[in-house]
Parts: sequence; structure tokens; C-alpha cells
Amino acid sequence: MVDAQQRVIGGSVTADRLTPLLRPDELARALTGQAVIVDGVRLGISGPLRVRAIQAGPAAAPVSIMVGLPFGDVLATRTALRNALLVTFPLLLGALALIAWRVIGWTLRPVEQLRAGAEKISRTRRISGPARSERLPVPPAADEIRALAVTLNEMLDRLGEAQERQRSFVADAAHELRSPLTSIQAQLEVAQRLGEGGTLPADLMVDVKRLSGLVEDLLLLARADADTRPPAHPEPVDAADLVSEVAKGYSDARVSVTVAAPERLMIMIDAEELRRAVANLIDNAVRHAGSGVAVAAFVEHDQAVISISDDGPGIAPEDRERVFERFTRLDDARGRNSGGAGLGLAIVRELITRAGGTVRLTAAEPPWNLRAEVRVPLAEISTSRCDTDRPSQL
Repeated sequence: MVDAQQRVIGGSVTADRLTPLLRPDELARALTGQAVIVDGVRLGISGPLRVRAIQAGPAAAPVSIMVGLPFGDVLATRTALRNALLVTFPLLLGALALIAWRVIGWTLRPVEQLRAGAEKISRTRRISGPARSERLPVPPAADEIRALAVTLNEMLDRLGEAQERQRSFVADAAHELRSPLTSIQAQLEVAQRLGEGGTLPADLMVDVKRLSGLVEDLLLLARADADTRPPAHPEPVDAADLVSEVAKGYSDARVSVTVAAPERLMIMIDAEELRRAVANLIDNAVRHAGSGVAVAAFVEHDQAVISISDDGPGIAPEDRERVFERFTRLDDARGRNSGGAGLGLAIVRELITRAGGTVRLTAAEPPWNLRAEVRVPLAEISTSRCDTDRPSQL
């Protein structure tokens, strides 16, 4: 307790009766309600003190009462706790993260197996036939994930059975139609040669040939889906020579078909399958071209590229992948005379994929509007002529 002149007029047993706890400036702050921290060395003790003060007494002789408590032990405890947490908390956090990772990984492992199985089935695109054994793995635990896997496998079984029935129907129907169509075609040819029926045999021959081609396409796709088709027999084929040979068959087409190819471009592929794929692409280009079709063969990035460009109306970017689906025809190709059955591009993709290549539709440089691009692996014997045989850009 000090008076207005900062003289000690009283204190506890442990207080210094000669030196006040606070200096005048510190006392003024303390009287405003603030807690003042005082170094204990000033009072001969270890550790700091926390001091508060209030004013008391009459207005004529006011006194200031100060109370101080050492809190060095609190600081020491806080420092020790902080150091302990800095060391143990990262270790504890790492251990908890590891435990959580192991537990969550163990819990989600069956889900990942289901995802991988579904991805495999989606990649093969087969849920029936020889690949029917590819089903989602069923976890051993009797929980909801096992029930989900069993339900999904049952659904895949039903879908596979339906797909198998549909494929069998298509194959059987196409097979049964071959003989009658062949007989009708033979009779129409005989009638044409004998001059019977006027122009009717010639008119009917167009539809019969179209139906025969559709039947052959359906049989090819049905066999490919059922994996009953004989394996491909890749052999070294001169793609430039084959493309030129196929293009010659369109010398009487309604638009001109030009070819730009090197003297030699060897690839490994089944020649008949490549010939059919190129013919389908040229058929589509001629059907929709305005004035011409350009066929080119060259080497790019260690691959043989066969491109067919036309100056027709083109295909919107969002439809360029969809047209490779079966029985897909855009609105401007639905006419009986101008459009096919929607199987030509599907067959092209099937044949080129079977040979380890790719096919896509892209925008072409003027004067062309659309380009069909086939990429197939090069044969080793043609690697020495990669860059010297590429033609100029169409």
C-alpha cells in the first residue's frame, strides 16, 4: 500500500516495505484496470509477477493498494507443454493418418475391385460369349458391398443373355436371307440378259444388291461380336498400292477421286480387311462429296496414315464419334437413295481396330471439309523410307 507520494505505508509479510511494487508510470496504468507485468529481479525473486492496483481511502489522503502474484510456474508449465506438443503432435497426427489410411483402404478395397472389374468389362465391351466369365469380383465379407456385387453380376448376366439372343437373331436372320437374295439376284441377272421385264430387273437389282450388302455387313458384325470370326492374318501389304487399286474402282463415280501416295508404304495388316475399310470410307466420301474426293497415304509419327477427304457438307464435331456406332445415320443421310444402313463406319472401326490401328474423322484444310484418317502400324521393312515418301498436303 502506497500513499500519493509513492511511499510504502503498509504491506503483507512477504512484501518489501521499502520499495513499492510499481513505478509511478506502471501504477498509473494499473489504476486504469490493466494488469502490469513486473520483472521479479527488481524485488529479489525469480520469475515475473502479475500486478493489479486499485485506489482507496478518502479523497484528501488517497492510497493505492497493489496486489502481485508470481506466475513463473505457469510460464514454465506452458513452455513444457508446448515443447511436448511440438514433438508428439506430429507423430500422433502421422500415426492417426496412417491408421486412417489403412482402415479406409481396407474398407474401400472391395469397391476398387468392383471399379476395376467394371472398367475391364467396359473396355472389352463384351458381357456375353467367351468373355462372359468376366464378371465383377464378389468380396468374401457378407456386407452391403457383397450384395451390390452379386446384384450387379445378376444384372450383367441378364444383359448378356439379352445381347446373346439379339446377336443370334441378327446372325440367323442374315444367314437365312443370303440364299434367297442370291437366288433373286441370279434370276434378275438372267432376266436382264434375256431382256425380260423391261427396266424392272435393273431397278430391282439396285435394291437387291443393297440388301445383300446389308446382310453381309450384319453377318460380319455378328461374328465379330461373338468372337467366332477367324483371326486376322496380318502380312506385309503395300498400302500405297492397295489404296491406288481401290481408288481405280471409282473412275466412273459421280465425283472425281484422286490419289496421292508414295511409291511404297509397307504395313502389317490383312489386305482384304484393309481393302474393305478403305472402300467403305471412299463410298461415304463419294456419297456426300460436292465435286471431288482426295485419297492420300503417307507416314506420320512412325505410323502409316491413309486419309480420305471430301468437300461435302461435313459432320459436326459432336457427331464425329457417334457416326461410328452401328445403325447411326445423321438426318441428311436418311434418304433411301443417298444414305446407307449406318453400318459402314462401324465395320471400318471394327476392321482397323482388329489390325491394331485407329480411325477418326477430323476437319480438313480447304478446299476439303471433312477427312477420315486411318492410322495403322508400319511394317519393319518400310522404316528406311519413312520421311522421304510423304506426299504434299492435300
